Amino acid sequence: PVVLREDDIDEKHVRGWGNGGQKINKTSSCVQLTHKPTGTMVVCQDTRSLHQNRKLAMKRLKDKLDLQLNGSESKIGKKVEKLRARKHKRRQRAKKKYGQPDAGDDAGSDDP
Repeated sequence: PVVLREDDIDEKHVRGWGNGGQKINKTSSCVQLTHKPTGTMVVCQDTRSLHQNRKLAMKRLKDKLDLQLNGSESKIGKKVEKLRARKHKRRQRAKKKYGQPDAGDDAGSDDP
């Protein structure tokens, strides 16, 4: 787990953009956090609430820094490895089930 100090984080509240109508364009509920020592930046505008966006942005910043510092041993790194292994296993199963045509197999050739 990454521990963040409040004075290492630069927080800005900016106006939102995109879907959500007039409300999201008029209010400054979008949170932009920057970790000063590393320069890592996170933007969150998932909800209309500033406080919820701040919590989500802080969580994302911690996860992002954890991934940078710990790599494959981080929480997100482990998730990525798990998904990669699952995808590889699925591909292997498909190859076994449907098979790859062998080079010696003449099924695709038109020669008599």
